[in-house]
Amino acid sequence: MNYKTEINGIEVNVDYTNDNIENIFIPILKYAKKLYEEKKKRVLVMLAAPPGAGKSTLLSFFKYLSENNNELMPITTIGMDGFHRYQDYLLTHDMERDGKTYKMVELKGCPETFDLEKLLERTMKVANGETVGWPEYDRLTHNPVEDVTMVSGDIVFLEGNYLLLDKPGWKELNGLSDLTISIRADEGMLRDRLIQRKMKTGNISHEKAEKFVDLSDLYNAHTCLKYSVEADIVLDILSDNSYRLVKHPQFM
Repeated sequence: MNYKTEINGIEVNVDYTNDNIENIFIPILKYAKKLYEEKKKRVLVMLAAPPGAGKSTLLSFFKYLSENNNELMPITTIGMDGFHRYQDYLLTHDMERDGKTYKMVELKGCPETFDLEKLLERTMKVANGETVGWPEYDRLTHNPVEDVTMVSGDIVFLEGNYLLLDKPGWKELNGLSDLTISIRADEGMLRDRLIQRKMKTGNISHEKAEKFVDLSDLYNAHTCLKYSVEADIVLDILSDNSYRLVKHPQFM
């Protein structure tokens, strides 16, 4: 199925196979509905994946499916990108990596450049079933915009790179979920995709995009893939952009 949408100002056109839709995507959404029917209150699903793995597009498609299939419940989709620290903060603070000192803005997107305390506080409210404002990231101003979305749905999917990170603070965050999903991918494939994405979003040369990706995005992808706890549902994204179901609950 061909699916067209816009993600962070970029037009995305992707083909999802019927096999993936019928045997992976819809069963995941049915399982989330089953959890809600058992729990009888809001279900929070976390989808963690490295940059370049297509998680935002996939959740957009999940939302489309949930609203166009009578066997499913409509879902709300949100992301952690709105919890980037403000640009003024990143420009005036330093951090160490591999023995070198960088301005935080140079490494924007790594775990330290997110406001984890704020993300945790807001996610707790979502997990508790509260109606809560949720920020989104503006790629033009390079800053979050507060309360763009009001989260009020019964099934909420939250996506981000580090939601399953096995580190202090992040472990408390992923402990709030009712169901976790992760996407794994080959780092070489991610690098190619990230370079192409950076050229589009930054309007820069291949050489500059390559330099940025190797310093920032690819490092973040490695962090996500290597230091995350195993999810309840694990998907591999393949070179043809299809998905393979690696692990799932027995009763899904």
